[in-house]
Amino acid sequence: MPVKPPAISGVSAGREALIHFQYPSIACTGVGLGLGKLYDSIPLRIGGVKLSHLLFVLPTAPIALLFYAWLKVAGFRYVITNRGVQIRGSLSSKLMAEVPLGNIASILVREEPGQAFYPAADLYLLNEKGESLLVLPGVPWPEVFKQNILEARNARTQVEASLATIAARAK
Repeated sequence: MPVKPPAISGVSAGREALIHFQYPSIACTGVGLGLGKLYDSIPLRIGGVKLSHLLFVLPTAPIALLFYAWLKVAGFRYVITNRGVQIRGSLSSKLMAEVPLGNIASILVREEPGQAFYPAADLYLLNEKGESLLVLPGVPWPEVFKQNILEARNARTQVEASLATIAARAK
C-alpha cells in the first residue's frame, strides 16, 4: 500500500526536518572580536566612513578571510529543525549540542564588544527560569535567527497540541 503524503508538502510531524541553518560570523572567535574592536576603534568619519575602517580593514583582510575559511571547514553551524536547535560540525554534521524547542522560553540577544562591525551577536536560549540552555556565539543578523527559532518553537507547540487532541479523540 502506498504511503500517504503529508498534508503539507515537506512537513512531517513524525520525523525531524531541517528548517534553517546558519554559519557563525568570525565574531564568534577571539580574533574576530579583536578585529571588530580594532575596526571600530576610531569613530572619526571621513566621507561617511570611519577612519578605523579605512586604516585597518584592508591590511587585516587576509587574517579575517583565513578565519572565515577555517570556520567553514573546521568550525560549526547552527541548525533549527522542527524539534530543536542544534550546533553541528560544519562539514561533518556531528551533533555538538542540542536544545529541544519546547524547552526554550525566551532568547536573549547580547552584542559583545567587537561584534557590531560584522553585524553579529550572541544568542542565549533561556528556559522558563531564565537559565541559559545553550549559547550561540557570533550569530550573523541575530534578530532574524531569533525570530526563526521562536516561530519554529511556536509551530512545534501547536503541532504537539494538535497531536495530543487527535490522540485523545482516538481513545
